[in-house]
Amino acid sequence: MDKIAMGGGCHWCTEAVFQELNGVQKVEQGFVASNEKTSSFSEAVIVHFDNNVISLSDLIKIHLYTHRSTSNHSMRDKYRSAIYTFTFEQHREAENALKQLQSEFQLPLVTKVLPFSQFKPSAEHFRNYYSKNPEKPFCKRYIDPKLELLQKRFSKKLADKKSLS
Repeated sequence: MDKIAMGGGCHWCTEAVFQELNGVQKVEQGFVASNEKTSSFSEAVIVHFDNNVISLSDLIKIHLYTHRSTSNHSMRDKYRSAIYTFTFEQHREAENALKQLQSEFQLPLVTKVLPFSQFKPSAEHFRNYYSKNPEKPFCKRYIDPKLELLQKRFSKKLADKKSLS
């Protein structure tokens, strides 16, 4: 089992997106820090996945399309657009994926490839937020559109409904 950490928008949204994917075995919601200028914690998830079922490049592509990966907005410290890597090989693969995928976006991607340093899990009552609260206004407004995009654009990557943590 491989793992990669992803940050971009609200970790409730990011968690819900990755939980829908075939090959993803577990999604840990919380806060991730890297090093130096990016050592502060930012909302993110750790995605545990089977690389034989879904590739890292597919996960990165889905991540870029399901958060504001071209927007350098004022909340980027809290919602850092990032791919946090655990190995040198992952780092290199993630950087190559970003270069290749840039042509699919009109604006420059702001997503950074950063080394993973630390993780703090969210409080238990926030984990699996969407699956516990699909009717909440936040879920309807922010998460449902991301899941609709997944269905339209990445339907072949979607899993049968399952329970992830």
